[in-house]
Amino acid sequence: MGELNLFKVLADPQRREILTMLRGGRMNAGEIAQRLGVSPAALSYHLKLLKGADLVLEYKEKNYVYYEVNTSVFQELILWVSQFGGEHS
Repeated sequence: MGELNLFKVLADPQRREILTMLRGGRMNAGEIAQRLGVSPAALSYHLKLLKGADLVLEYKEKNYVYYEVNTSVFQELILWVSQFGGEHS
């Protein structure tokens, strides 16, 4: 997914909140929905977009699906953004 779509996905406050929650470690969909106060359908929509942007990884374990932050995408984003900072010649 290109940077434009990545930024569109990150523009939503609820998706940013999901990512913030996942910083503390992986969580299952029920835990995320409860903490966020959204319906399973709404959470499913947000997770679909986050997964599509490779911002979260999904793991299935027994009867649960767990999600965690894909840190490699954030590392790439930090590198890309950092080219616009720093000293100017």
